[in-house]
Amino acid sequence: MAGHSKWANIQHRKSRQDAKRAKVFTKLAKEITVAARMGGPDVDANPRLRAAIVAARKISMPNDNIKRAIDKSTGADAGQLEEITYEGYGPGGVAFLVECMTDNRNRTAPEIRSTFSKAGGNMGEAGSVAWQFDKKGYIQIPKSSQSEEDLTETLLEAGADDYEEAGEFWGILTAPEELHAVREQLEGMKIEVESAKWEMIPKTEMTIEGETLEKVIKLMEKLEDNDDVQNVWNNADFDESALS
Repeated sequence: MAGHSKWANIQHRKSRQDAKRAKVFTKLAKEITVAARMGGPDVDANPRLRAAIVAARKISMPNDNIKRAIDKSTGADAGQLEEITYEGYGPGGVAFLVECMTDNRNRTAPEIRSTFSKAGGNMGEAGSVAWQFDKKGYIQIPKSSQSEEDLTETLLEAGADDYEEAGEFWGILTAPEELHAVREQLEGMKIEVESAKWEMIPKTEMTIEGETLEKVIKLMEKLEDNDDVQNVWNNADFDESALS
């Protein structure tokens, strides 16, 4: 999972840089709306909605924006939003999963296909890439909150599966269905949770470098810049120092 933690580092830094951008608010507002539509507007009874609101507050989304997104879940427009995951291969044969939330798949699919094509890759059929990934819960907590020695005991008590180093954070892995329960256990121990979400973790990784790495990063950025794209995952591993 070395590559995964490195991408997590890049995305965390990018999210800090982009926190004031309306694009980030738009993506989180979509997630809040769909979460409320699927699980109801009661935050206490809807873990997905609760996690989305926590993420929104982390980047200082105004409460009015959050309320509007929840209220929108009962409107006609909310029913038009659907979740779709596109699969494809990027430069060097790197496998990509692209999770989208869109009100018009006839717009989104051609845009994603074009982005892959311009990067020298191609979008594949459903199932062509997904088998190379496992869905996991992924929680980040500051390294300053726990020593590695204490972390092992904490994770056992919280019911987590494993952990990894992710820059200034510990990345905690859980079974998908245990994500929110583990997050609540950690918060109950007064441990700050930076983020808690589902991730697609590659079963095996592909080492890339040089020009291929540059092209893969550009493809990641182009995909993430699409308003309909919520998450992008791939199976690339690389030397993080090459990016500094």
